[in-house]
Amino acid sequence: MQDLLYAAGMAFLIALAAGPLLIPLLRRLKFGQSIRQEGPERHYAKAGTPTMGGVIILLGLVIPTLMFTSRGPEIILALFITLGHGFIGFLDDFIKVVLKRSMGLKAKQKLSGQIIIALMLGYFANVYLGRGTDLWIPFLGISFDFGPLYYIAFFLVLVVGFSNAVNLTDGLDGLAAGTTIVAALAYAVIAIVFSKPELAVFCVALAGACLGFLKYNAHPAQVFMGDTGSLSLGGALASVAVMTKTELLLVIVGGVFIIEALSVIIQVISFKSTGKRIFRMSPIHHHFELSGWPETKVVNVFWLAGIVFAAVALGIMATSYSGGI
Repeated sequence: MQDLLYAAGMAFLIALAAGPLLIPLLRRLKFGQSIRQEGPERHYAKAGTPTMGGVIILLGLVIPTLMFTSRGPEIILALFITLGHGFIGFLDDFIKVVLKRSMGLKAKQKLSGQIIIALMLGYFANVYLGRGTDLWIPFLGISFDFGPLYYIAFFLVLVVGFSNAVNLTDGLDGLAAGTTIVAALAYAVIAIVFSKPELAVFCVALAGACLGFLKYNAHPAQVFMGDTGSLSLGGALASVAVMTKTELLLVIVGGVFIIEALSVIIQVISFKSTGKRIFRMSPIHHHFELSGWPETKVVNVFWLAGIVFAAVALGIMATSYSGGI
């Protein structure tokens, strides 16, 4: 328990201290965010706000994780997956804000990188950690072996999809960081229950780093995390879910992220098939904005929804987990 508190506190303080150093640097380098023309008009005032602030979160996460764990294979793999996604996000941000190519990495390039990292997670988790191809079914409290083919297909959809879902959620000041804090704390509890104490340290460090970052990312944001941050956050949570064999529980813990991604999918399918939009704008947080909600209200409601999803997931785990997977 002491290590958890120290890791969370150090992560928070590192992120808090890094902000005043990195934000002016990002501003001097003109790493400013461009705003979608089709987005809500109130967002135009945010143009030029420094992005790539996810570096602040990564600093806060990596240092205490290395200090308060034995740096075993699970931790090294979790950090590798997190930083790998962060690198893809950094390339995307760099192309957008420095090379002034508004689309960043091509979709095929970004997806290829995410798939490669996901496959590496699956390979090392299986070969070196004995992960296997079974899934724990939360509602039933049992494990079922889906076999290599079906598990790999599910695994790729989950890991790649979840990192992109967090990326889609990062559209309002503090939204992605706040919901990640809730999900990370929930996964710290899950990691402890499933006898993965060092992954719990990783999770609380992630939560602490996001909390420190939130000091500068809450409305009105002084810095955005960019894809550097959002993709790495999704990768971090997905890696913990894989190593605790709770991939299906991640869908509930990260319910806000899943809804955000589904809103985009539903919008695209509806528009392409009928020419009509279901939502005023997707992801769904923009729908509520365009319905007249202040940005802070949208963020607070989504944070609350994240807490509810996490509580439901922990409740399901408490009632269905029998002590072994």
